[in-house]
Amino acid sequence: MTNNPVGDTQTAQLSHPSHHFEMRFSSTPRGARLARCLCAERLHAWGIPYATEAHDTLALLVAELAANAVRHGRVPGRDFLLRLTAHAETVRVEVTDTRGERLPEPTAGPPALDRASGRGLLLVECLADRWGWFPRAGGAPGKTVWAEYDRPRAGAVGGVSQP
Repeated sequence: MTNNPVGDTQTAQLSHPSHHFEMRFSSTPRGARLARCLCAERLHAWGIPYATEAHDTLALLVAELAANAVRHGRVPGRDFLLRLTAHAETVRVEVTDTRGERLPEPTAGPPALDRASGRGLLLVECLADRWGWFPRAGGAPGKTVWAEYDRPRAGAVGGVSQP
């Protein structure tokens, strides 16, 4: 798992994307819900059908990263940017907000049972194959938090290729 590649803003070279979706959303709970819904629809249209493990995992990754942008990265009057990119092997989710002083930190373990929050990045860490963050480009305030999910190969059952 990649937790914080501040010095490394690029991950391994991915193949040319087969699909790309990018949109700005208001930094509100409604904006985060809309981001999740639109991404869920895009994934289905791209051949990652509703009610599959890949679709549900990716929709949850989008929901958690968008919710974190609203809760921890919100600057009044500024939107967050969501990018969803599908490659043959990997789907990448990126959420960019405009608040650079509140950085994501890897979780040390699950929060206490009586806490109502603090599980978002733990979910991302458990569901994503890789995740991390990097500062916004060009010295602009903010950060991009990203997560990658490796798509199951055709003919694979439980991660094992079938002959």
